[in-house]
Amino acid sequence: MRPRVYGGTVSTHEVMNQPPPLIYNAFTDDTALREALTAFGGDPQDAGLVELGAMAGSEQAREWGRLANEHTPVLRTHDRYGHRVDEVEFHPAWHDLMTVAVANGLHAAPWTADDKAAHARRAAGFIMWSQAEAGHGCPISMTYAAIPALRVDPTRAAQWEAGLASREYDFGLRTPSDKRGLIAGMAMTEKQGGSDVRTNTTTAVDMGDHYELTGHKWFCSAPMSDVFLVLAQAPGGLTCFIVPRVLPDGTRNVFEIQRLKDKLGNRSNASSEIEFDGTWAQRLGDEGRGVRTIVEMVSATRLDTVLGSTALMRRALTEAVWHTSHRQAFGATLIDQPLMRQVLADMALEVEAATWLGMRLAHAVDASESGSSEQAAFRRIALPMSKYYVCKRTPGLTFEAMECLGGVGYVEETGLPRLYREAPVNSIWEGSGNVNALDLLRAIGRNPESLDAYLQNLAPASGCDEAFDTGLRDVLNALAQNPTEAPARARWLAEKMVLLLQASLLVQYAPSAVADAFIAARLRQSEGTYGVVDLGTQDVAAILDRAQVGA
Repeated sequence: MRPRVYGGTVSTHEVMNQPPPLIYNAFTDDTALREALTAFGGDPQDAGLVELGAMAGSEQAREWGRLANEHTPVLRTHDRYGHRVDEVEFHPAWHDLMTVAVANGLHAAPWTADDKAAHARRAAGFIMWSQAEAGHGCPISMTYAAIPALRVDPTRAAQWEAGLASREYDFGLRTPSDKRGLIAGMAMTEKQGGSDVRTNTTTAVDMGDHYELTGHKWFCSAPMSDVFLVLAQAPGGLTCFIVPRVLPDGTRNVFEIQRLKDKLGNRSNASSEIEFDGTWAQRLGDEGRGVRTIVEMVSATRLDTVLGSTALMRRALTEAVWHTSHRQAFGATLIDQPLMRQVLADMALEVEAATWLGMRLAHAVDASESGSSEQAAFRRIALPMSKYYVCKRTPGLTFEAMECLGGVGYVEETGLPRLYREAPVNSIWEGSGNVNALDLLRAIGRNPESLDAYLQNLAPASGCDEAFDTGLRDVLNALAQNPTEAPARARWLAEKMVLLLQASLLVQYAPSAVADAFIAARLRQSEGTYGVVDLGTQDVAAILDRAQVGA
């Protein structure tokens, strides 16, 4: 090959054996997602989701994600005159991402929609759009989760719901009633307690028509939001409060941002430490009922940790499948190498099982909102186990996808390092692994009907495979043992229970090749790392066919 000259510089080689730019539709190219949406009452031809899917897999969205993470939020505590302003500046790409998310109703649309599959539709959209960039999903998720908590008090809900449900993204600190749309955040945890919010020391003083809060919050997510749900100690005990950034008269509430967190990932999103000092607040729910009041918010954000983790895994898998489909090594395309096919198929099983599980949880929200006590009970038990397991699996799969690309996967330009840094956050946020595993035990103990609802969801798969039936017997035997020994085995129980639930969903809804391979890899054998279990040539082909994207 003769060297070419470019602007006086000699090029010694041509770039070859590289995949073309990845452009795909995160909806139409995702067979499992469309099938799950259909199974749970949605429209697989939904024009809005098709459009959002195209945007999620576009070069434009990839660039927004890159810019929002390279140009991270900047805290401005004071203006040039020395006035306290406590503002956070974001790159325009962040606002572009937020605009698309809000315009598509990912922040709140299901709560006001006349659609029995509204939460399932929103879940599909959240999975797709989070593949473009995960950090901005935090305020989107918290806004989604704030509305059911606000509905504890119809008066408060009437005051805030319309603004939060608006499909217009209107950034900036202004009087809430003057804004076209609002975003919600929350501030619960403190230095001394973390997940143990009952040890919070932030105090609330009853001033008659409002309360005044004084204290510190170790983690406040998205401090530039318009309104926050906050836990504080009132005279009657731990209580939930509504804290706006700007008061009805246009003055700024006392909301002092001490610093932004320097985090491993989730860098596009501002997480902060804040101080309250006589901060104006409205009480939400009765005094002493703070945890019970905010539990609906936690349930909704836990759902989004499952959906968001599924999105990260789906994007990582997509990058791996795309690269290996266009890259040659040792005389063959990578994806045609037998061992690489086993690894990719095993990863695809993980993603498909997580997709069906996340969509099933969203369907339970739809059914609960329609009055199904059985689905509400199912959601109570299924959420903590799903949050525990799916979020735990995400870092490992993301790393495996990075390794499929080889050395280039370790380079920032591919986007895989950002996915890898992002992967642990959902497992930590809204209760770490231990908290959720123990919450599963709590749900079983306090709400026996939730276990009944869970078992009913396994019934369609009973007898499908000896490994499934053995796993179910192991779970029931463990639950029948001495309850004082249960906490030590809470993680084992959560993992076994969610694997059985995923297997049951795949048996009911997915092709037999997928269900059989999942049971073989997750229930019948000790899985180890991805690609250890031989899934069989035909099953691998069927599984990978469902994971392909792009033209």
